[in-house]
Amino acid sequence: MELDFGPAVRGFRDEVRDWLADHLVGEFAENRGVGGPTDGAAWEVRLAWDRELSAGGWLGVGWPQEYGGRGLGLLEEIVFEYEYARVNAPYRATVNALDLLGPMLLKVGSDAQKKRFLPPILGVEELWGQGFSEPGAGSDLASVRTRAERDGDEWVVSGQKVWTSFGIHADWVYVLTRTDPQSARHKGLSMLLVPTDQPGVEIRPIRNLAGQDEFAEIFLSDARTGADMVVGEVGQGWRTAMATLGIERGTTLLPQQLAFEREAEALIDLARERGALDDPMLRRRIVDAWISVRIMRTTNLRTIAELTAGRTPGAQATTAKLYASTRHQQLGQLATELAGPAGQIVGEDYGLDRRQRSFLLALAETIYGGSSEIQRNIIGEQVLGLPKEPRP
Repeated sequence: MELDFGPAVRGFRDEVRDWLADHLVGEFAENRGVGGPTDGAAWEVRLAWDRELSAGGWLGVGWPQEYGGRGLGLLEEIVFEYEYARVNAPYRATVNALDLLGPMLLKVGSDAQKKRFLPPILGVEELWGQGFSEPGAGSDLASVRTRAERDGDEWVVSGQKVWTSFGIHADWVYVLTRTDPQSARHKGLSMLLVPTDQPGVEIRPIRNLAGQDEFAEIFLSDARTGADMVVGEVGQGWRTAMATLGIERGTTLLPQQLAFEREAEALIDLARERGALDDPMLRRRIVDAWISVRIMRTTNLRTIAELTAGRTPGAQATTAKLYASTRHQQLGQLATELAGPAGQIVGEDYGLDRRQRSFLLALAETIYGGSSEIQRNIIGEQVLGLPKEPRP
C-alpha cells in the first residue's frame, strides 16, 4: 500500500523513511511486526526499540517541544504512523502512554501534570496501564464501582480493574473511579493517576489463548495518590474517559489495517500454494477477504480526511472498528482452514506461528475497545436513529 499525503510533508516523509531504514536493523528487524494490542511478545526488544525511537526524537511527533516532542501537526503524525506501519516496525511497548494517556493530558491535564508526566513518557522512563474495565463493567464503563475518597491531600482508592494491557509492566495507571458515592452511571466519576509501587496495589497477569500475559487485573485496596492527581475536573471523569476513547478509535486503526492487508496477501500466497484458487467456493471467500481489507483502507482514508479537516470522526470510527474487528476474525478463520492440519499443530511449549497467533488474538478484537454489541447499539441509536436499548 502506498499513499502520498502531498508535497507539504514529502520532506518529512523522506526523513522518516531514511531514519527507519537506518535504524530498523539487527534485532529490531528480526522482530518486524511483533506485538500488538493483545500481544506481549518480545517485550524487551520492543522496549529497547521504543528507546531507540525516543533517542531519535520520533516519540510524540505532534507533542509540544517543551515536553520533548517535535511540535508538528496532525498530518505529520499521520505520515509517521503510516510509514511506521508500512515498514512493519515492532508494536510500541509504550502505546498506552503515547496514544492514550499523553493525548488525554495534553487535552485536559493541568500544567503541573503535563510537566511531570509527559517528558518521562517520551523518554521511555515510566510505563502506564489503563484502569477502565472492571468485572461487570467492561464495555459499559458507566457501571464502574471502583471508588475514591478524599483524605486530606490524598485520594484513597479501592476496587478492581481488569484487562489492563501490559499492566504487569506499569509504573502508573490512570484509573476511572467513582468519587461521589451517591452518584450513578455517568455522573460522579473522576480520572485519577495512581502509582503502582505502593502498598494496596496488587497486579496479577492474565494469560490469554495465545499463551501471552500482556493483560492484567489490578486490585486496589486503600491505594493512595495525591489530591492533584485528578485529570480534568472532579466528577467529570466520564467526559475525560470518552475523550481518551475517541483518541483510541481515531488514528489507531491505520497500522492495524496495514497489518490486515499483509495477512490478506499472505492468505492469497497460501491459497496459490495449496491450489485453493481452483475451488470456486474458496476463491469467492478469498476475494471477499481481499475486498474487506480494501474497504478498511477506504474507511481509514475517510477518517484521516475528517481528522485533518479538524472534525471528530464520531460514529464513523465506530463503524470502522466494528467492521475491521469482525472481518479480521473471518480472515483468520479462512487462513486457518487453508493451512489444513498444519494450522492446528503448535510447536514445542505451545509455540505458535504468526498465523496461529493472529487468529487466536483476533478473537478478542470484537471485545476490547468496546464490544461489537455496544458498537451496534451506538450505530443504531446515533446513526440510524433507532430507539435506545431498554435497560432492565
